[in-house]
Amino acid sequence: MKVLVTGANGFVGAALCGSLAARGQAVRRALRRVSPAVEEEAWGSPAVSVGDLGPDTNWLAAVSGCEAVVHLAARVHVMNDRAADPLDEFRKVNVQGTLRLARQAAQAGVRRLVFVSSIKVNGEATRPGQAFHADDVAAPQDAYGLSKHEAELGLREIGRQTGMEVVVIRPPLVYGPGVRANFLALARAVKRGIPLPLGAIDNRRSLVSLDNLVDCIATCVSHPAAAHQTFLVSDGEDLSTTDLVRRMARAMGTSARLLPVPASWLEAGAALLGKRDVVRRLCGNLQVDIAKTQALLGWTPPVSVDEGLRRALVAANE
Repeated sequence: MKVLVTGANGFVGAALCGSLAARGQAVRRALRRVSPAVEEEAWGSPAVSVGDLGPDTNWLAAVSGCEAVVHLAARVHVMNDRAADPLDEFRKVNVQGTLRLARQAAQAGVRRLVFVSSIKVNGEATRPGQAFHADDVAAPQDAYGLSKHEAELGLREIGRQTGMEVVVIRPPLVYGPGVRANFLALARAVKRGIPLPLGAIDNRRSLVSLDNLVDCIATCVSHPAAAHQTFLVSDGEDLSTTDLVRRMARAMGTSARLLPVPASWLEAGAALLGKRDVVRRLCGNLQVDIAKTQALLGWTPPVSVDEGLRRALVAANE
């Protein structure tokens, strides 16, 4: 099977291309621009330049001869977005750009499109013990989540009109080798022995290691039962923030210095400093139920949380 992967040089895309190639799939990488150095990269898979993702991107050469497409490229969620109209910018890339790809893929005879969406389509938080499910009513609360939801709806309609099989995967926070942003900052703080006021957080959050996400995507590329389905994915073990920090420390061969500050105090301090969103993610719940993914695909996360953390934190431990 020949598979086109968009965003192929990204955090998830690079790992996915390697995994698909190892499974014997013929991989074609779609990139904004292709340089000679990129052409010589591993996996023996050709790269094709498609330019910026948007409503006018021409995908015909990229999708020609492909049986499946995995769509990872997107305008990603960022804190303190400075765009004059963030929703409009998200829609141009994540909705119009995605639907343009889908229409041209269907036109070229692509059989299946796997769309990597976001758990933000479900919402921002869950009540204790009440996880998100794949078939819940969508409840996006920001521009990024809304754009992903609108893309999902458009893809479903294109699938109905053309017969192309659409598969949607909604991951929570993804961590793995090369992870950056808040996860890496937290890991570095733990490694340096900085005291953290996170020793009394009794919440539950679902995460997914890069290896587990890639394995689930690769499964959805070809599994017959994946057609026209939406799946949630995680490591299968939910952690409190306190437990996550302790296990990050253990993965790096050190001890976490945790101060038992009540979550209510953190929330009050965050309100004064304008950091409510940061503390919400640290103290709130966000759980996903992967029972449907396991039942329909016969899939279980191949990598444990502790092994996923060990692989992710090798660089931070050097």
